[in-house]
Amino acid sequence: MIVPVILSGGSGTRLWPHSRTLFPKQFLNLLNNTTLFQDTILRLPDDLSDPLVICNEEHRFLVAEQLRQIGADNSGIILEPIGKNTAPAIALAALKFIDNSQDPSLLILSADHHIADNQAFHNSINIANTYSEQRKMVTFGVKPTKPETGYGYIEVDNSLNAKYYDIKSFKEKPSLKNAKNHLDSGNYYWNSGIFMFKASLYLDELKKFEPDIFSACRKSFNKTHKDLDFLRINSEEFNNCPEKSVDYAVMEKTKNGVVIPLKSDWSDLGSWDALWEAKPKDGNNNVSEGDVILDEVTNSYIEGTNRLLSVIGLSDIVIIDTHDALLVANKKNVQNIKNIVKKLKKDNRKEIINHRKVYRPWGYYDSIDYGQGFQVKRILVNPCSKLSLQKHQHRSEHWVVINGIAQITNGNQVFELKKNQSTYIPKGEVHRLENREKTPLEIIEIQTGSYLGEDDITRLEDDYERK
Repeated sequence: MIVPVILSGGSGTRLWPHSRTLFPKQFLNLLNNTTLFQDTILRLPDDLSDPLVICNEEHRFLVAEQLRQIGADNSGIILEPIGKNTAPAIALAALKFIDNSQDPSLLILSADHHIADNQAFHNSINIANTYSEQRKMVTFGVKPTKPETGYGYIEVDNSLNAKYYDIKSFKEKPSLKNAKNHLDSGNYYWNSGIFMFKASLYLDELKKFEPDIFSACRKSFNKTHKDLDFLRINSEEFNNCPEKSVDYAVMEKTKNGVVIPLKSDWSDLGSWDALWEAKPKDGNNNVSEGDVILDEVTNSYIEGTNRLLSVIGLSDIVIIDTHDALLVANKKNVQNIKNIVKKLKKDNRKEIINHRKVYRPWGYYDSIDYGQGFQVKRILVNPCSKLSLQKHQHRSEHWVVINGIAQITNGNQVFELKKNQSTYIPKGEVHRLENREKTPLEIIEIQTGSYLGEDDITRLEDDYERK
């Protein structure tokens, strides 16, 4: 039995301003009409078990909704209270099956990678499973096509013509000079971050090489509890877990590690340059999306979201225009976006956390205008969904229905509002917005008050059991 384990805890900061803390790149449709997370699920062979997803607690409803959108079943969604890198995450997955007297081969996948050739991927899975059943720890390597400095490398012993290679060493992201030497030698593969091994073998090796990680994961998993469709682990125990990747914790130390070639174009889509390489281009080698006009522009990535972009006489640039942030960068320097992200974090800027449009389990809101003492939101409530029963200490709200029929709780009154009708929610009044129809509900909400932050919400009842 092979169980895919989808690691979906990444933040994708190098694809800012699209990728943000509460809506990172794996949940964005960057390449097609489905998201990277959905693509990861959809490319799996049909004969595998339902995937197990491990994600950040804050992304749980995104995961559940995106699985629902593509009609994908799952064998569980484990919530991490805090990200501790891949070694602990995989340990939680392994413990789930071992505790149920199962010992499957775990196919470890990142939720945000691009693999061009699904059949080649399936072939590699079949080969990897053969060696996983022989208690090998398999990593999928990609033959380098250029001297890439953004990936780690694996040195292999390819003296024998075999379907797998023994691992000689792991190499950090190299300098350009070393990357060229790796490429020329023919003895190196890109480290794709895709693995397969038996759950029991992984736990044995983790206990041997990183007993503190094993112990913390064991203790935290012993205190799990169900929350709706999610499995919550004990946060107090998990917070004590060391933070380490599976490469450092196990793969670089085990004597059972082997490399299986993945014979497909592959990318971790870790930067705008990588996304530019993965997308179709025009005659001037440009990727342009949205309302864009170009004149004498070459080798560039230009994307507009909400207005006309016109670009003249430039090359090798990246321009990403969103509702609330604009990025302009030289394509060769896009790795430095991490410096911008660090500054945004230091300054506590909201542009690192959320988009202007913020998704909730019931729908979304879009903050279309704000100023001193007021904020205007467009709110969409999904069919048969409702917000929490709540109140605010610092703000009042005025609701105007744009489309649909709203079921309103306003203090002791419960009533319906239809298109062009409105109601006023005084500060401190208990209220709720609900859509009982089979079509979306849209309203305009005008907030006024001394403080308009999202933390000014006291939830009295909530279908989604949020705090």
